[in-house]
Amino acid sequence: MSRYVFKLPDVGEGIAECEIATWRVKLGERVTEDQPLVDMLTDKAAVEIPSPVAGVIVALHGEAGDKVAVGGPLLEIETAADHVESGKIDAIVAPKAEVAAPVAAAAKAAPAAAAPVAVSIRPDGEKPQTSPAVRKRARELDVDLNAVPGSGPRGRITLDDVVGHAQQSTSASLDTPAQARATRDERSSVVAADDAVEAIKVIGVRRKIAETMQRTMQRIPHFAYVEEIDVTELEALRQHLNNVHGKTRGKLTLLPFLVRALVKVRSRFPQINAIYDDEANIVHRHAASHIGIATQTPQGLVVPVARNAQRLDLWGAAAEIRRLADAARAGKAKREELSGSTITITSLGAMGGIVTTPVINAPEVAIIGVNKMLERPMYKNGILVPRLIMNLSSSFDHRIVDGFDAAEFIQAIKALLEHPATLYID
Repeated sequence: MSRYVFKLPDVGEGIAECEIATWRVKLGERVTEDQPLVDMLTDKAAVEIPSPVAGVIVALHGEAGDKVAVGGPLLEIETAADHVESGKIDAIVAPKAEVAAPVAAAAKAAPAAAAPVAVSIRPDGEKPQTSPAVRKRARELDVDLNAVPGSGPRGRITLDDVVGHAQQSTSASLDTPAQARATRDERSSVVAADDAVEAIKVIGVRRKIAETMQRTMQRIPHFAYVEEIDVTELEALRQHLNNVHGKTRGKLTLLPFLVRALVKVRSRFPQINAIYDDEANIVHRHAASHIGIATQTPQGLVVPVARNAQRLDLWGAAAEIRRLADAARAGKAKREELSGSTITITSLGAMGGIVTTPVINAPEVAIIGVNKMLERPMYKNGILVPRLIMNLSSSFDHRIVDGFDAAEFIQAIKALLEHPATLYID
């Protein structure tokens, strides 16, 4: 019987640390070789880490949201598990039974009618682990956290632990069952009051999004440029192509047309199809168009990349956008599919609003936001006619892109989208 300390392996791309996203195993669980142990989150994607050996999980070094350095201990596995005594495993997986013993002993020794005495269950100097919201509730309920066993990961005290402890303490100090019931009902109503606060730890993809957005807004001086596009002819063409080829080649949305427009104008605006390394003070202008497609997933916003979009025809671009979005939403996008974009498109479809101010997907220098289409009365050749109008709301990095260049760039896209035949004329 031996204990195997499994250290976080190198996940590539020079990554020095990863965040624990989701544990796939729990203490005391028997695992087989190559069984998934944990999902680790890098700056690019979630990585599934398999077990190198078979055995029983006896220690987890961290909880969801914690960061682990490459080469640092991740978990421990007792090998030759068939020879491990169940009592020893119970002692490992249920350490709270040991610290709860003094409380149980004190309660047993105390007279039945006496008010409960707060007994510390932690060594001197050890601070109870919990959230600020739970500490606030404990103060409101006059609960000593030192006397509360935690049921959360690694003994962390939860709101339920505090509420349960408060109710038990109140019940023990009352003279009659009727009083106990009345006070318990009153306490429950207080706990379930409208001012209850749920503390949610920001971890995983959501934390990466928060860190990236904060860093981007702090470092990049954004400016916005909004222009309305008459997409009447474009929408008529899209519907016609879907009616003729939709069943055999797939349905087209507006995005493949916008991808085509970006590809067409890239050579005229090389400073916009670019990456800015602001630490080295170098702008990398790309000949190829690697277009990011901002995609909402159950885990949060991610940006898969349609690489070499200049090589894709209309249906090829549509198929690639659909494939990338499906993979991202299913959590199956590869790491290389989530990085390397040179410009990004973001669209909320029918919920796109009239105007948005999208945040640049650093280290890019521009992002194009698609707003919803609206039918509006417009004058055309002196006649009032209904037209489909859609705004493009774009943001640019003012360190690299001047306002005049941004305006010319969007006007070039506008001209192509308003005269869709020119999208395919070289």
